[in-house]
Amino acid sequence: MPYGGAMNARVRSAERRAEIVRAALEVIAERGYRGASLAAVAERVGLTQQGLLHHFPTKEALLVAVLQERDQWDAVPDSRWRLDLLASLVDYNAMRPGIIQTFSALLGESVTEGHPARDYFTERYGRVRESMAGVLRAEYGDTLPNGLTPERVAPLLVAVMDGLQYQWLLDPASVDMPGAFRDFLRLLGEDTP
Repeated sequence: MPYGGAMNARVRSAERRAEIVRAALEVIAERGYRGASLAAVAERVGLTQQGLLHHFPTKEALLVAVLQERDQWDAVPDSRWRLDLLASLVDYNAMRPGIIQTFSALLGESVTEGHPARDYFTERYGRVRESMAGVLRAEYGDTLPNGLTPERVAPLLVAVMDGLQYQWLLDPASVDMPGAFRDFLRLLGEDTP
């Protein structure tokens, strides 16, 4: 195959993989990971299950691709996170309920023993808590105005962000996720608009 043909084939394959990941996000959001089948994802993109397995050899491989894709959308180098950017992230999340629903469904399921995303979320939360402690330290130093250390407040910050997402998904008309997060930042002593 000439170079241009091989390059086109790789581009088409990458585009197809991205299409499969988007379809998997939708199916998982609708049915949860355990209820999502490779056949349902394949059908959504017009492939046979065997065709899908050409791109993702297992359901777990597809799940990892979905989680990695989701993390890429929020990727900001750790050194650039600030509390005001976290508020912007909450605003952004309020504009993409399907993605937040998928993440939340997978997170909820992952707490069960043997779930293929359990290790992913365990490691992710360790990194996120560490990153949030860094954000808080950059903002307040070694002690926040309330006397707590950034390491003590970081899990609370993450819990507020994720807990608000669950409440907002369940009752978006009653829960102002961005407003509630800004209220939390005010509790930390942050002056937010």
